[in-house]
Amino acid sequence: MQYQQNFFYLCKTPLSAEGPEHVEIITRAENSEDFPRVFQEFEELRSHAFNEDKIYSVVRADDIYELVRTNTEESAKEIAYEKAEQEIITNLQHRVMQDGDANAKGILKEVYDITE
Repeated sequence: MQYQQNFFYLCKTPLSAEGPEHVEIITRAENSEDFPRVFQEFEELRSHAFNEDKIYSVVRADDIYELVRTNTEESAKEIAYEKAEQEIITNLQHRVMQDGDANAKGILKEVYDITE
C-alpha cells in the first residue's frame, strides 16, 4: 500500500451539471491548519440556501457545494458530483412543480431522463 495525501476540496456543482467534468474545484485545504478557511468559505457560499430558521434547504440552492476529502482533483469532482446528483434532481423537480421552470424541466429530461 502506498500512502497518498488527502486534501479537503471545496467543489461547486451547477444545477445544469451533466457529470463530474462540470464540477468546479473552488479551493482546497493544503493542510489541517488551512481547513477552517475552506470550511468558512463553504458555509458562506451555501448561506443563500438557508431558510429563515437557519436550516439548509436544497430547493433554495443556486448551485450545490460539497466539501470532500480525497487525494486528487479528479476524484474530488467525481465524489462531489455523485453526492450532489440527488440534490440537483430534487432542486430541479421543485422548480418545475413550483414555477413551471422550462429550463429545469429540460435538464431533467435531457440529463436524467425524468419527465415528471
